[in-house]
Formats: sequence, structure tokens, C-alpha cells
Amino acid sequence: MTAALQLAGDPVELAAALVDVPSVSGQEAELAALVETALREQAPHLELVRSGNTVLARTTLGRPFRVVLAGHLDTVPVNGNLPGKRTGEGDEEILHGLGSVDMKGGDAVLLHLAATATAPTHDLTFVFYDCEEVDAARNGLGRIERWLPEWLAGDLAIVGEPSNAVVEAGCQGTMRVEVHTTGRRAHTARAWMGANAIHAMSGALRRLDEYEPRRVEIDGCHYREGLQAVAISGGVQGNVVPDEAVLTVNYRFAPDRTPDQAEEHLCQVFAGYAVTVVDHAAGAMPGLSAPAARQLVHASGGDPVAKLGWTDVARFAAAGLPAVNFGPGDPTLAHTREEHVPVAQIRRCADVLTRFLMSP
Repeated sequence: MTAALQLAGDPVELAAALVDVPSVSGQEAELAALVETALREQAPHLELVRSGNTVLARTTLGRPFRVVLAGHLDTVPVNGNLPGKRTGEGDEEILHGLGSVDMKGGDAVLLHLAATATAPTHDLTFVFYDCEEVDAARNGLGRIERWLPEWLAGDLAIVGEPSNAVVEAGCQGTMRVEVHTTGRRAHTARAWMGANAIHAMSGALRRLDEYEPRRVEIDGCHYREGLQAVAISGGVQGNVVPDEAVLTVNYRFAPDRTPDQAEEHLCQVFAGYAVTVVDHAAGAMPGLSAPAARQLVHASGGDPVAKLGWTDVARFAAAGLPAVNFGPGDPTLAHTREEHVPVAQIRRCADVLTRFLMSP
């Protein structure tokens, strides 16, 4: 039987305990039960609700601001990186293992705060949710948005995604499109009688190669856009001139553009081609001018940076909350077999958030 989680102790020990509980997307029940039990027993000052494998907890102290702190419990599939282990000593100690970066180090910080921040300056809502790493339709935050939307209301959202213990403000939007070309089939021995749809894609590829990504500064954060081909398909068989080809392109755009504006931009880039939007997600503006966000930045003692990627902060931003990412770990290690986090970053995140939430 897995030992009970100790929330009020060392957040590093708590992170190690979380890592050792497997919680691949869709299989979070054991970890969610441990989190629920620990919060009921060790954080009696919190109102608690369980929704599927999402655990919600909050204070009701009548404070002027409410801060929502969110972390997903699930991980990608195991890849030879469980159970966790530790190497090094002191400030050089490293916690290795699945989810140590994405994002059980962050979960440990939030759970520690849930138990220890008993008289915070702001009212707090904690959201520990399921199925972040899979299809968006299964994301626990989406379920809470539909069934318990009042639990996501507040003045600032902090998502504990890995950010190297630096405030990463907002996030990029993302859009995936298909660029289509058509031709006419013919036998390759009489190729002049056909029109090759794959050859017709050369102009679109050249535009991608020559594309200059836009760079945007918002609230002092620098966002760099990106436009990349991620797949290409076409062809019938080895002796047929192909009559169809499809180029799949991913666009990462700064949050000052809406999805409609992003689509309009891609239609301009690929003018003359048929362009179909496959999926998209809006970005999130940094929102650093909000009072609670300014207080967090001050508590962190550093300069915020742009989030180059999409995270669930966009869900909060769409609901009108300024939102940032703040958690331990290097995001480039997420989903890798080598996932590991410096324990100093776990402690730093706990210290910063304690200072932010408890200072007058």
C-alpha cells in the first residue's frame, strides 16, 4: 500500500512521493485518492470537492483577491523512468523520474501550500486535475469549466507547469492547417499527360523556407512566432503521377493574435493554395498589469519571460483571468526518459509562492 502523502513537510520529499505513484493519463485514480485523503486530513481549513479524478480545494476567508493554483496529476506513459531516484547532494541534488518535471514537482509545491498557507493574504483555490496530457476533450479543467465553473473564478491563475522556477507569462496560440494541391493522374511513362500535385507543393515549401517569424514584445515579454511543416503526404503508387498532395503546417503565434487573425495570416502566406484549418487553440496574454500578477512578479524577484508554447493558462485567460506558468523544472525535459528536476527549484517555487500568498 502506498504511504500517505505528507503535505506540510519538505516539498522535495513530497515531490518524490508523488513521482513514485504511477498516474498515466486516464489512470490517475490512485493518486487522486491520495491527494483527496491528504487534503481532508491535513488541510481542514479548506473546502473540498472531488470530481472524477480531479480534486478541488479552496479557502473562503473573504479576501479581496482570489488566486487559482492549478496542477495536473497525470503523466505521459512510463518509459523506464519509474520509480524515481535522486542524485547529488545539497544544492546540487536532482530528483529523477516520470513526472518530476511535468509536473509533479509543481504539484508538490501546490499541495505543500494547501496545507501550510492557512491564513493567506489572498483567498486560494487549488485544482489538481486529470488528463492534461491527452486529447483536450478529456482534460479535467474542461470538465470543471462545464460542471463547476465557479471553482475556476478568481483574479489570477498560476499553473504549475515547468518554467525553471521563473514566471512565464501567458502563452502562444497554436494552429494546424493543411495546404492542398491537386493535379491530374497519368502513367509516369507519359508524365507530360498529367500534372504532378507533389511538384506543385514546391512553392509552398519555398515560402516556408523563406518565412521570417514575427517577434512581439507584450508586457516586457518577448514572443517569437514559428511556422513549420510537420508532415507531407501524397502519391498513388510507383508508376503514377500523383493528383493530390497535402502539406501539414503548425503555426505558433503570439497571444496578441486571435485564431481568426492567425488563419487570415496563413491564408496570405499560402495565397493561391487551398488551406484548411485542422485545429487551433488561442494563446493567453501575459496579463502582468493585474495587481495580483504584479505582486507575484515582485515576490519572484526576477523578470518574467514569455511562454513559448501552449499551456492551460489559455483556458483561464479565455475566462478573463490573467494567468502565468510558474513551476520547477526545465520544460525541454518534459516527456523525455531523462526527466529530472533540481530540488533547489522545488524549494524556490515553494518559497516564492509562500512569500506571495502570505505577505501583507
